[in-house]
Amino acid sequence: MPHQRLLVLFAFISISAYAQWLNFPTPGTPRTRDGKPNLSAPAPRAADGKPDLSGVWMHELTSVAEMRRLYGDMIDAAVKVDVPGMEIGTQHKYAFNILLDFKPAESPMRPEAAEILKRAGNRNPADVCMGHPGIPLADLLSEPIKIIQSPRTTVILYEVDNMHRQIFTDGRALPKEFDFPAFYGYSVGHWERDVFVVETAGFNDKTPLDAMGHPHSEALRLTERYRRRDFGHLDVEMTFDDPKLYTKPFTIKVPHDLLADSDLFESFCDQNEKDRAHLGKL
Repeated sequence: MPHQRLLVLFAFISISAYAQWLNFPTPGTPRTRDGKPNLSAPAPRAADGKPDLSGVWMHELTSVAEMRRLYGDMIDAAVKVDVPGMEIGTQHKYAFNILLDFKPAESPMRPEAAEILKRAGNRNPADVCMGHPGIPLADLLSEPIKIIQSPRTTVILYEVDNMHRQIFTDGRALPKEFDFPAFYGYSVGHWERDVFVVETAGFNDKTPLDAMGHPHSEALRLTERYRRRDFGHLDVEMTFDDPKLYTKPFTIKVPHDLLADSDLFESFCDQNEKDRAHLGKL
């Protein structure tokens, strides 16, 4: 059952490899003598003096060997992808199991969450183009993200599913109640010295936290902390607090590397799709 869940959900969300403009050096990028981006240069600063998080970022990769150590042969059986850039080893380890750091006996899942997870394997594998990957899964797959920082709003673009988030930094607070729960919630941000802190709430309960199908409820509150260590490295910490389905908050840390001289491209799923007839037979 676990590998069936991974197969179904990974087929649904793995729809394009990341691409880039060719031979276009990003203006303002510090470079070494040989012309390569200097990723260890100091982090850039915005006009207000805060670190500028803008750029195209890719989470650290989990090697094929490490994936097999963590998940065993299940990872090869569950995820068979022949598209360049989407092979095993291009995802982050938490993409498959966000509770990977917990021993089974120490899992914070409540019985209600375990029951929802059990039902996650019943999804029709032929429905590969329906639904949304959600947060944090959209940032843990084989595609990069792009951060665009401005004084009053910071936007995160996700290549997977062509989705985006707006993080408001204009002084507004999160509403106490949400009349329209959303797939990616509602976000506000503020700075704590050089760390950008993002608080998100108002989620609906229609997206999984990972490819295995760990659920969340509408009570989920997500706190993210972004710190740009230098020009080419971004530390991202995510804390999930969902008292309805989990007994305690839990945190994952996902370092990101800058994809200098790169950009996002449109992703698509069902154009020229030829797998549905075969998936329906699983």
